[in-house]
Amino acid sequence: MLERRLPAVLPPLAICLLTAVTWPAAPAMAQLPGDPPAQASSSPAPPPPPWYQNLSLNGLVSASFVANFNSPASRKNQYRIFDADDRSAKLDVAELVFQYAVSNPGQAGFRVDVTFGSSVSRVTAAEGLFRDEAGEAGDFDVQQAYASYIVPAGRGLRADIGKFVTHIGYEVIEGYDGFNDNHSRGLLFGYAEPITHTGLRLSYPFSKTVSGQLLVVNGWDDAVDNNTGKSIGGQLALTPSPRVALTLNYLGGPEQRDNNDHIRRLVDVIAVAKPTRALAVVANYDYGAEAAVVLAESAGGGVKDSTWQGLAGYARYTFSERLALTLRGEWLDDPQGARTGYVQTLKEITLTPEYRPHPKFIIRGDLRRDHSDRSVFELHDGTFGESQVTVSLNALYVF
Repeated sequence: MLERRLPAVLPPLAICLLTAVTWPAAPAMAQLPGDPPAQASSSPAPPPPPWYQNLSLNGLVSASFVANFNSPASRKNQYRIFDADDRSAKLDVAELVFQYAVSNPGQAGFRVDVTFGSSVSRVTAAEGLFRDEAGEAGDFDVQQAYASYIVPAGRGLRADIGKFVTHIGYEVIEGYDGFNDNHSRGLLFGYAEPITHTGLRLSYPFSKTVSGQLLVVNGWDDAVDNNTGKSIGGQLALTPSPRVALTLNYLGGPEQRDNNDHIRRLVDVIAVAKPTRALAVVANYDYGAEAAVVLAESAGGGVKDSTWQGLAGYARYTFSERLALTLRGEWLDDPQGARTGYVQTLKEITLTPEYRPHPKFIIRGDLRRDHSDRSVFELHDGTFGESQVTVSLNALYVF
């Protein structure tokens, strides 16, 4: 033993100290059976990433060529939105999206979509923004520009303030984060629905399957309001399963210049079903009404209460990651001519094959036939007939 080798004169206290130093160290606290495992001391949490790491820049470039078999004398395709020019190669749109995306309560961010080109920008430019004194739009537009904040209440109440695309309708203005399955826009997109709004949009997810929106905006495509009234919009979105979705939209308010009394209302219903992984089927119905509309001379002139309604159906089959086919059919009834300028019923059917040689590069083409119960489609000699057939080729790149 160690103590036997020490001198007899060593004080007992020194012996105790020396024994404590040379004896193996014991654990600070015994681990009892059933106790939770001992935890290592926690290290400091890593600092949050710099704010600028959440900034992103995305975009889209779209170019096309459209040919009308009527060969209209004006070289204009009737009742088309972005593809209105006959036999002309076009840069439809180049879009840049700069944003600080937000998704969690307490976060604030923004989004700005800048577009330029010979088609989309001219149509989507809202009144009071990027239009000349005659109301003509050019080749540049700020399609969206809004600030966002998610209020930390419940599941998170999101507020967007500024200019944003409409919540109405199945078809969208193309962008990097969403584009249509057909190259051409449908009749409902162009003549039954608005395109953009400026104002306040509130969004709230009530559950995983139910969400809603409330909007207070200037109106239809008004960056600067044309009266002192405001339009109120709403949306209820239901997704009971990944294969079924139903969306109910509404917008109502005064839309006539310097007039707050005559209200325009629009109800929009969208149903989406995906019976298989390859097949998607969509139906979109619109019903609109407006009091005391001043009608064009081509619609008989005068002032009338007006209504319109339309139905669009879509079926898309995806054969592979590279190949898909979409069929669209539409019906639009304009009994007073308030939306199209003529008392008429329009129909169209479009077949769109799509090929993706690269995940970000899409080639597609439309074969489309439009028909009316009136002679509204221009022919090669300047006269008008009841139908037009067009074919188009479109290339998209998204990043």
